[in-house]
Amino acid sequence: MILGTRGSPLAVAQSGWVRDRLRQATPGLEIDTIVIRTTGDQQQASPPDTFFGAPGGATDKGIFVKEIEEALLEGRIDLAVHSLKDLPTDQPAGLVIAALPSREDPRDVLVTREGTGFDALPRGARLGTGSPRRAAQLRLARPDLVIEPVRGNVDTRVRRMREGRFDGVVLAAAGLSRLGMLKAGALEGAAAVPIAVEICMPAVGQGALAIETRHDDAGARAAAGAIADEDTRREITAERAFLAALGGGCRVPVAALARMHAGGELWLRGVVAAPDGSACLRVDRRGAAERAEELGQWLAKDAMDRGAGRLLGTPAD
Repeated sequence: MILGTRGSPLAVAQSGWVRDRLRQATPGLEIDTIVIRTTGDQQQASPPDTFFGAPGGATDKGIFVKEIEEALLEGRIDLAVHSLKDLPTDQPAGLVIAALPSREDPRDVLVTREGTGFDALPRGARLGTGSPRRAAQLRLARPDLVIEPVRGNVDTRVRRMREGRFDGVVLAAAGLSRLGMLKAGALEGAAAVPIAVEICMPAVGQGALAIETRHDDAGARAAAGAIADEDTRREITAERAFLAALGGGCRVPVAALARMHAGGELWLRGVVAAPDGSACLRVDRRGAAERAEELGQWLAKDAMDRGAGRLLGTPAD
């Protein structure tokens, strides 16, 4: 089988992690990996002309997956590995998320030279992030901070912090973990401190990987299914249902986190924020894990009933 991936160090590490587990689960399975350059990769290399979420910019929906999905549909690859948070909730016809392996830590982390926690940052500290979701929540928690845009892969963002352009950068814990950068000394003169989800709720699907295949490719679907994690599937189903029901994408400051609890209960928390950090709506619900999709839809309705539409610019009917 041929596995397609983006070419960033993180994407290559993630696809390698998946490839190794597919081989372990199905002895004798041969997998070759090819790198596909996406629109998002090309735009990451260009300087940001405007702040977060400019039309056509690096936060537009699906720009990190479009070319990979085209390769799947054309039969040039059999499997694709994505960071799930990059995948739009509406998939192209003919494609399916065949498996979600076990999820990494979904939290965001603050990387600074001193290993400073978020609450201990000095007034006026400059933080770099490319995420409207992070920017909105961090501004709400600490209006005194200066939140500025930063692009590039993980290494590039950390290097810009070390060079003094920022006092800290906010990144996903999962990405740093998969790159081996959370090990002692791996950040070379910097340290990462987790940010509580009560301050910065993660992106929908953050920490999870998606293995995408063609719907009619039974062999690829079976191979992927061998490393699927059921708890992760239920959590992600609830989170993506919440986002889909709100009509949001990765350009919208929407966040959610679902967690399995004892007895098959699923706890789903969601956030809808004004882009400028002036307001934030938090909602949560608990329900049976087997009704994960409905739980996400119900929570989205709760959010809309409480005024989420005004924050999103899409008032409720």
